[in-house]
Amino acid sequence: MADDDRNVIRIATRTSPLALWQANHVRDQILERVEGCSVELVDVSTIGDRDRATALASMGGQGVFTKEVQNAVLNGKADLAVHSLKDLPTDATDGLKLAGIPERAPVADALVLPDHVDIGCPERLESMSFDVLTAGAKIGTGSPRRQAQLLHVRPDLQMSENRGNVETRIQKLDDGEFDAIILAEAGLRRLGHADRISSLLVPPLMLHAVGQGALGIECREDDDFIIDLLQKISDTNVVAAVSAERSLLRDLRAGCHAPVGTTTSLGDDGRLTLRGVVLSLDGADRLEASATDSPENAEALGIEVAAQLREIGAERLLAPSS
Repeated sequence: MADDDRNVIRIATRTSPLALWQANHVRDQILERVEGCSVELVDVSTIGDRDRATALASMGGQGVFTKEVQNAVLNGKADLAVHSLKDLPTDATDGLKLAGIPERAPVADALVLPDHVDIGCPERLESMSFDVLTAGAKIGTGSPRRQAQLLHVRPDLQMSENRGNVETRIQKLDDGEFDAIILAEAGLRRLGHADRISSLLVPPLMLHAVGQGALGIECREDDDFIIDLLQKISDTNVVAAVSAERSLLRDLRAGCHAPVGTTTSLGDDGRLTLRGVVLSLDGADRLEASATDSPENAEALGIEVAAQLREIGAERLLAPSS
């Protein structure tokens, strides 16, 4: 098919409400840039969607929400795949190219309390405090990164897996299964649940996941038409930030669900700062490092911070026996 004859563009996506929001968001951006085309969504079920009981870490973590979506592109059923970038493994998949990373949503994690709880302190929203939680409170999150960072400052908390889409997790909270849950701020805002955010968990308490709040769009590595299109909807600053974050994770040889947190910031001088943290699963040990470089050297920046973390013992904390 000639480039100028691309009348239908197919997007592979999971079918959760958040995944569909993300796919439709990309669809709208494509329609703004390609005249006379239509965009179709290709629904895909992943192993992470089908198995809602097993802990993600026990399923291998890597690729449980992405592999089948990627395969839909590789086998020609779709032209591109939209992922939550934090779920996308850092090692490239043969035949695919990460060609699009649009503007990033908020990157923070959010504390969500049951709907009957009145924290009585609106300004807490911008606070890193979560002292509203009683001793031994049961927290719903299966993320080792979130668990470890919370346990580092509140070892009394009880952590419990909370699988399912955003609405399902919130319903479990309101039904009394948990005293609080942790979700990404981006997902809550995208799905219209910003009013459920009780507190934003931000640095130094909580560093976000690699790629959190960003979308990663993959296509076949030889599809020049789609590659060119996705580059047009990408945000240069976001590409630099997540490239540094993903480089850090890849160089540490840690997976998407490892107890690794990051944060990036672009200074007034145009230089990019990357901060990374690695913890033991129980939160007792916490290592942190940071470095600054130009956005053009984003991947080297990630490697530099990873090297600093290894020097102070990160490999020991990331070992399977930790």
